[in-house]
Amino acid sequence: MSDKPQKSVAPKADGNDYSSTLYLPQTEFPMRAGLPQQEPKILARWNEIDLYGKLREAAKDRAKFVLHDGPPYANGNIHIGHALNKILKDVVTKSQQMLGFDSNYVPGWDCHGLPIEWKIEEEYRAKGKNKDAVPIVEFRQECRAFAQKWVDIQREEFKRLGVVGDWSHPYMTMTFPAEAQIARELMKFAANGTLYRGSKPVMWSVVEKTALAEAEIEYEDYTSDAVWVKFPVNAAHGRLAKASVVIWTTTPWTLPGNRAISFSPKISYGLYKITDAPADNWAKTGDLLILADKLAEDVFKQARVTSYEKAGDVSADILDAIECSHPLKGLAGGYEFTVPLLAGDHVTDDTGTGFVHTAPSHGREDFDVWTANARELEARGISSVIPYTVDADGALTEHAPGFTGRRVLTEKGEKGDANEAVIKALIERGMLLARSRLKHQYPHSWRSKKPVIYRNTPQWFIAMDKDISDHGKAKPGDTLRARALQAISVTRWVPEQGQNRITGMIAGRPDWVISRQRAWGVPIAVFVREKGDGSAEILQDEAVNKRIADAFEKEGADAWYADGARERFLGSHANEEWQKVNDICDVWFDSGSTHAFVLEDPVHFPGLAGIKRKVDGGNDTVMYLEGSDQHRGWFHSSLLESCGTRGRAPYDVVLTHGFTLDENGRKMSKSLGNTTEPQKVISQSGADILRLWVCATDYADDQRIGPEILKNTIETYRKLRNTIRWMLGTLHHFKRSDTVSYSEMPELERLMLHRLSEVDAIIRPAYANFDYKTVIATLANFMNTELSAFYFDIRKDMLYCDPPSSVKRKAALTTVDILCDAILKWLAPAISFTADEAWTMYRPDAEPSVHLTTFRDDLDRFRDDSLAKKWETIREVRRVVTGALEVERAAKRIGSSLEASPLVYVSDKAVFATLFDVDLAEVCITSNAMVTNEDAPAGAFTLGDVPGVAVVVEKAVGTKCARSWKILPTVGSDPEYPDVSPRDAEALREWKALGVGV
Repeated sequence: MSDKPQKSVAPKADGNDYSSTLYLPQTEFPMRAGLPQQEPKILARWNEIDLYGKLREAAKDRAKFVLHDGPPYANGNIHIGHALNKILKDVVTKSQQMLGFDSNYVPGWDCHGLPIEWKIEEEYRAKGKNKDAVPIVEFRQECRAFAQKWVDIQREEFKRLGVVGDWSHPYMTMTFPAEAQIARELMKFAANGTLYRGSKPVMWSVVEKTALAEAEIEYEDYTSDAVWVKFPVNAAHGRLAKASVVIWTTTPWTLPGNRAISFSPKISYGLYKITDAPADNWAKTGDLLILADKLAEDVFKQARVTSYEKAGDVSADILDAIECSHPLKGLAGGYEFTVPLLAGDHVTDDTGTGFVHTAPSHGREDFDVWTANARELEARGISSVIPYTVDADGALTEHAPGFTGRRVLTEKGEKGDANEAVIKALIERGMLLARSRLKHQYPHSWRSKKPVIYRNTPQWFIAMDKDISDHGKAKPGDTLRARALQAISVTRWVPEQGQNRITGMIAGRPDWVISRQRAWGVPIAVFVREKGDGSAEILQDEAVNKRIADAFEKEGADAWYADGARERFLGSHANEEWQKVNDICDVWFDSGSTHAFVLEDPVHFPGLAGIKRKVDGGNDTVMYLEGSDQHRGWFHSSLLESCGTRGRAPYDVVLTHGFTLDENGRKMSKSLGNTTEPQKVISQSGADILRLWVCATDYADDQRIGPEILKNTIETYRKLRNTIRWMLGTLHHFKRSDTVSYSEMPELERLMLHRLSEVDAIIRPAYANFDYKTVIATLANFMNTELSAFYFDIRKDMLYCDPPSSVKRKAALTTVDILCDAILKWLAPAISFTADEAWTMYRPDAEPSVHLTTFRDDLDRFRDDSLAKKWETIREVRRVVTGALEVERAAKRIGSSLEASPLVYVSDKAVFATLFDVDLAEVCITSNAMVTNEDAPAGAFTLGDVPGVAVVVEKAVGTKCARSWKILPTVGSDPEYPDVSPRDAEALREWKALGVGV
């Protein structure tokens, strides 16, 4: 579009071909998008103009809206879930920028952790190399190089999606400043007293040989051995002396670690006697068993007991006093200890026996019950020491006499021989009552996809319920759990149910296990001194901490493993008994600390400097956006890390999206062949198709994608593009100096600007509330129904045929200009390439990119509800007319609507008055139209939902205009141009007066 006079070819001398005199749309914006070829050119232009830098410059003094990037893992090409996530983030940042914020996006990557170690170890095995024979620093350098390779690959794949950010300066958890800050964050937990080394059962991967956090666990179907086992009551308990307490477990291998039996005072228990059973049965006639009343029948059914009777009730007071013998007593000289009964809230009578076998080495609830009673047990002469019955390789230790070396799981994660060995020993001792198999959900490592076990090991924890110390002073009740729950309550969660989900997780979670027994990560950079009771004292020395952090800043965390590191860091403490910890931090601690070295580091991330959040009395906002699984992952670890070190959450808004499934709602799998690869979609259709799919879907729920869904997306895109193309082509003839004021505009133009203001009132709040499906649905409906099928259709005659001096035509062009400006800006966050391509053609004299603009904030001035109400009536009448025209067209009595002259019968006086000053022929795109309040003749066309309006379609009277094709009686009244209407004759004279082609 240009302000220069537009040239055209003069009409032919014979006067029969006037097509070249029409203001038909002219544009270089192609109908066929060619996105796979066009988008890389647009990316190159963005890079050439430094779009990211210009965005920062344009937003310099605005309030900040920072979307802190949840780091993807630097391991492999991106998949459709990555594409959804990154596109959503880009839509957020672009729309917030256009809403008037400084919306900065710094991409980042998680680079440490087990999957990368595995890859390097696989390469070693392929070359016949032994990892343990390679210096750890050399091994870590290979891990670093592997991660960097995938960072570079993923960076280009993310950029190809149209994501704008500081790609030249991303953050990575493996950079030296990042590793230094992660170490500093850990030191803060040591200083506030919540970091401790403890012995607790943790989820352990035998395959990966490391502890795992809950966030690294997924639950899959697994078939377990289930056993019902007798624990004989000790002789001192009177009538119960010959009875046995029965437990049920799906992990027989944990029985060597049994130290107690848990019961519930809320459950009714009874003493049961077997009166008949098969001779070859494990359950024998005469056996006395203590069971929950509700479960007794099921237990006897499992045990193939044919007859039994209840011999009496057993109260909670009696159970609390009972002590049992271990069912493996005497095996290999072990298990001679007493097994007490302990009350526990976790015991139910939903399944099993009403008693829970308690092995504090192998379960969180078991551990909690045991430790809660430890002091009382010691007073009773029962040792409260927790055994280490399973080693790192999944083999039973010497703490499991008779089973040492038996495998719970093999190195490949397959079921070992421990279960069968334990079951066999129980049978030999007459302690097995029944056995079966149970298919159930069991924890697996999400990396190796192999089962995990609960195993008691020394690990490093961050306490959830210990009062946090501030320079030696602690406020009662100021715990990490309390801080986190408070922070959740003041955070905005999108959708809202995310708050309940993470609240439940924080309320019930155990202490945070942050140690891993691996090589590639940030070490737990503290020094400890053994206390002799299994715990350790942490060295608290700021000078030592500073030496460590400074070294990491310059050399990376490899400095921890360098020769002489202990002496270098300890300084004057080197001659004392302090030992260096060699475990590394859980990668969730890494990513949970990213806010500390991205949002608070003005040296490396100056664009994010000076964030002052609302929680600190400022106007800036920090958002986290990830999949819903991150309530137990990154949202979770970031919350705990920040609350522990800063007393508040690192975010103000948390947005979550669901998972991407195939068209049939199935999880995507390469083996099923139902994956949708973003790279393939981009190469075939373009990134804007993926972007439109993301914005049109309900991302808060699981969304679906596949060939048919993408076809629908492409069709939606095609319609949007065609509307844009028509506007650009029409505006080719618009000179901004011809802009018409609102007061001079006809009603139809003012109506469309009113509708634009209504759409604005939906779209701006939708963008502000991250409701992108509403944005796309609203725009698609407006552009297809209100514009293309109504307004543009009506105005084409005027825009193409009216003379250049026509105020109505200029008003229509002015309106199209306002529409185009608003629509391209609204579409820019969603279909970023297309909107920008169109913008450079629409406004070559303005900003070099639509992304440097903001949404219009002046559209509410066009609101005119009374006009809109009037036109609701007009449009209802128009519906009846167009319905009548369709009947005539179907009957082939007319072809074009311009061949018609409808006679409209209106019985309602209010409606008739509304139509008094309306050119109904123009509105209905006919050559003529007449409105009367006479009674309609029989057979007139009507619509049931538009009472009082009837239409009879008559043939238009007159001659067909050779230029506009309208059939009018006035054609031929102008002697200079006898084959056109007077309007068209005037247009031709103005063309001739311009001297174009004459």
